[in-house]
Amino acid sequence: MTRLLVHVEGETEESFVNDVLAPFLYGCGFSKIGVRLIGNARQRTRRGGIRSWDVVQREIIRHLREDRECIASTMVDYYGMPSRGASAWPGREKASALAFPQRAATVEEALAEDVGSNMGKGFDSRRFIPYVMMHEFEALLFSDCPTFANSIDHSNLTSRFQEIRDDFSSPEEIDDSPDTAPSKRIIKLVPVYQKRLHGTLAALGIGLRKMRDECPHFADWLLRLKMRDDEHS
Repeated sequence: MTRLLVHVEGETEESFVNDVLAPFLYGCGFSKIGVRLIGNARQRTRRGGIRSWDVVQREIIRHLREDRECIASTMVDYYGMPSRGASAWPGREKASALAFPQRAATVEEALAEDVGSNMGKGFDSRRFIPYVMMHEFEALLFSDCPTFANSIDHSNLTSRFQEIRDDFSSPEEIDDSPDTAPSKRIIKLVPVYQKRLHGTLAALGIGLRKMRDECPHFADWLLRLKMRDDEHS
């Protein structure tokens, strides 16, 4: 039985882990699932973006040292990460020059190496399993467009959501920019869309099985977590 602590970017991801992901992970054998908002997001006076890596790294390392039996992970948005300067996340600048399928994994490897080296000799590197989303949480909702539309009471938009989904080989590839990020695409169609409320309702309706089928990198993260708990049991 293993404790898992997931460091997330915002309150939407926090709800997703607590309401959607936790039941699955408890079923895999984890004894406790905790969520931490990186950089104490609730108290930020300015929203948007991800805190600098040095801030996040200190939190992760503190939690790993306080609970030497826990496994730590992350759920953060690649495109929101600072890539240069003092706030840069490891591997982010290097990844930007790579092909799409290599980017998230490159950052994850760099994060794991950085945390491992700072934890010092004797640290079990399997206790930190970072996950980097290529785009924001809402990309996962395009895994099942009919259910997504129905879950937020806009079944009339099923075809519009499906058109967005069909432009990409995977929902994870739906591009991110000030105008075409997954959530911005949704808000253009549903101006009253609320990320935490409607996003969680849609995720619950869609379910993890469909998300795993449609989003290979997300599925790989869940597999890594499950395998680690199996090893620890």
